[in-house]
Amino acid sequence: MATSASAAPLVDRLDRPLTDLRVSVTDRCNFRCRYCMPRELFGAEHVFLDREELLSLEEITRLLTLFRELGVRKIRLTGGEPLLRRGLPSLVAMLPDFDDLAMTTNGVLLPRLAGPLADAGLRRVTVSLDALDDEVFRRIADTPLSVSSVLDGIRAAREAGLGVKVNTVLQRGINDHQLEDLAGWAREAGVRLRFIEYMDVGTTNGWVRDRVVPAEEVRDRLHARWPLEPVEPEVYGEVASRYRYLDGAGEVGIIASVTKPFCRTCTRARLSSVGELYTCLFAARGTDLRALLRGGADDEALLAAIGAVWGRRTDRASELRGEGGLTGPRVEMSYIGG
Repeated sequence: MATSASAAPLVDRLDRPLTDLRVSVTDRCNFRCRYCMPRELFGAEHVFLDREELLSLEEITRLLTLFRELGVRKIRLTGGEPLLRRGLPSLVAMLPDFDDLAMTTNGVLLPRLAGPLADAGLRRVTVSLDALDDEVFRRIADTPLSVSSVLDGIRAAREAGLGVKVNTVLQRGINDHQLEDLAGWAREAGVRLRFIEYMDVGTTNGWVRDRVVPAEEVRDRLHARWPLEPVEPEVYGEVASRYRYLDGAGEVGIIASVTKPFCRTCTRARLSSVGELYTCLFAARGTDLRALLRGGADDEALLAAIGAVWGRRTDRASELRGEGGLTGPRVEMSYIGG
């Protein structure tokens, strides 16, 4: 597929480049995590997207080829739960070469799919794991599965040669007592763990600020158990503050999107499974690229549309978050990924 040689790397109105793209491949998930898809709102009566509404594998590939031309170097496949998307290994094999091609998943389908995905060219996975205790895990994920199903997935990913990171969303009074246990497990397993402050993404997760465990508290608790030292960022726009264990047992990251927003260095856009381009995790609406694709737009028109969206971007929602949280409509995290 020919693309324009005239396309240049994009910057927004705050001089932030577009280098990272989160790509949702489905709005469906096999968990009902309370902070993302609470069952009372995403239950048996919830209507998910019809298959014909989703971007096809070929449409995703075409768009990502154009995003690469515009300077995107890192792709993360998300959902919903991306492993539920039929043909996912085929999609990975179809994509152009990026500096980093990763996926965020709950991990329970990795024993079956880690090998095919690695063979297709996926390089690493980030697995969500919010507790090691079965009761706590089941309460958060609202699933009858045990935490061993996620640990088996992590093991399968590593055996397939995929890099593995683990994300934990901490909530006061819910799973913050698991902090040291999770860190200890990750140290022994040789897995890079990142703790994430509980965010008010969307409007259905019942977010209250009192349940946020501040990054500074997380760092202090870890440091009291295993002394830490800060690590310099590897790339511009890195969202996690990274710390090295002084005893040599790897490192840990903390993402402080509530208490220490990093909007001014945000280089990420998000593409929904129906082809809407979002320039912020807290946006209310996106720009419909699917209509252009299916309306016969050529590559030049698509490049121009993407460039116009990013060029007028001024988003800094986390910086503007008031004491009571963000107000107004926002897209749900399950719709565009984290």
